[in-house]
Amino acid sequence: SSFVMWLGEQVNEFGVGNGISIILFAGILSRVPNMVTMGASYIRTKGSIGYLWIALLIVGMLAMVVLIVHVNEAERRIPVQYAKRVVGRRIMGGQSTYLPIKVNTAGVIPIIFASALLYFPAQLAVFFPNVGWMQAFAGALSSGWINWILNVVLIVFFAYFYTSMVFNPDETAENLKKQGGFIPGVRPGKQTAHYIKNALNKITLPSAIFLACIAIVPSIVFSFTNNALIQAFGGTSVLIMVGVVMDTIDKVESQLKMYDYDGFFK
Repeated sequence: SSFVMWLGEQVNEFGVGNGISIILFAGILSRVPNMVTMGASYIRTKGSIGYLWIALLIVGMLAMVVLIVHVNEAERRIPVQYAKRVVGRRIMGGQSTYLPIKVNTAGVIPIIFASALLYFPAQLAVFFPNVGWMQAFAGALSSGWINWILNVVLIVFFAYFYTSMVFNPDETAENLKKQGGFIPGVRPGKQTAHYIKNALNKITLPSAIFLACIAIVPSIVFSFTNNALIQAFGGTSVLIMVGVVMDTIDKVESQLKMYDYDGFFK
């Protein structure tokens, strides 16, 4: 684990994008040949029904990719007005802009935290194979309807928790006040922070429900169909892959812009 973290730091320093995310992306992508083999054997076993399942799986994955991109790119734009200031003989400010808040601020972190917490008893149960109650408790948390319910609850909780960690409404309101900006109809200071916090809470809930659906729907479908392909390439894997690709594209575009600016000034 330490070696992988070191590799990720090397990618962060000398490469483009988040190193750990790219390593996760490569690990998920390495399953594709195995999935192709599983799909071919599934078609040979099931015949025409196998072709139907593969087609449904591909259509479902494409629809999931479109939905993930749509939610990840969605943002709540809070209008911001800057007051006019006289600096010497010039009038500064007075323009209107907006404060963008991403709908899915937490990304895939809530799913990772929830999964780690739910599967931790299963890891402990490996060291105590003769303790019956621990094996039963770990099995109940690892699969079934208890796992689904707890997954939804924990993902919603961690979505709010992580969003509150990475986005501080009080600090944002204070920065707007220092820069002479204000939200129309809202007093600067505490009321602005309260307004931003309410907007953040309203958009975090649908984002958390979306993440919960991405995480548990493939498991529910697998429990009813027993199709190993659904379990091998679940919604969480697709979410991580799409998120890493979009983040890497943004980093590449920013690097190209910086390169253009450097060439222009030099």
